[in-house]
Amino acid sequence: MGKVIAVANQKGGVGKTTTAVNLATSLAAVEHPTLLVDFDPQANCTSGVGIDARTVASSTYEVLIGSQPLADVVLSTEMPYLDLAPSHINLVGAEIEMVDIPERERILRRALAEVQHRYDFVVIDCPPSLGLLTLNALTAASSVLIPVQAEYFALEGLGQLLNTIKLVRQHLNPELEIEGVLVTMFDVRLRLANQVAGELRKYFGDKVFQTIVQRNVRLSEAPSFGKPVLLYDATSIGSRNYIALAREVIARSMGRPDLPAPATASIGGDGAGHGHS
Repeated sequence: MGKVIAVANQKGGVGKTTTAVNLATSLAAVEHPTLLVDFDPQANCTSGVGIDARTVASSTYEVLIGSQPLADVVLSTEMPYLDLAPSHINLVGAEIEMVDIPERERILRRALAEVQHRYDFVVIDCPPSLGLLTLNALTAASSVLIPVQAEYFALEGLGQLLNTIKLVRQHLNPELEIEGVLVTMFDVRLRLANQVAGELRKYFGDKVFQTIVQRNVRLSEAPSFGKPVLLYDATSIGSRNYIALAREVIARSMGRPDLPAPATASIGGDGAGHGHS
């Protein structure tokens, strides 16, 4: 059964979708069959792997309202070993339509149970909110990966997310763990970025990934070409960061968090880029 990782932070613009797309692609690059589940109505994961959300016949919306099994909406991508469950703008209305469904927080968990055996990893991109969609993702997940931007208000709102995780553990999914906290958009030139990373390590300890995702032009450009950064520029610092993250995730999944982070996780850079979402 594949390990299900929800990528969640209700704060927008922290590199959540960038992380979901590029972590899933990097896991696939090392030949782990991986399913990327786009659970955000903005469908940026879907377009980020080169699929136009407007053209998909069915999406995670149909899965949630019960009109399609997940197996029927999964698409292949141009990346070997990587499949996608696409999103659609219709997902915006799903929370309202799900209100009267019994056990509505468990719909995704039940849907995933039918396909999970095909994959080593399932990566879910959550919307930037703590509503019913994110609750479904956290209930279905083995663990949650929290991307945090290296900036002044980074820790703001994290308490709210941690409280939601605690409630999900108590009522819906006692096995849910924190996979790790990932520092994103790190600008090596800013002292503040180093302070934020230090604060996170003080609070979360070894739950903070050794890999840090730096601000990187290539990482910011890749989505506009409908490509994960690995397919857009395999030698960029963004590619190296996410391959390093994938190795850490694999090591943790094998129960070996003590494995050293690969050399590519080191800080150094090829220029400061723009923010990514």
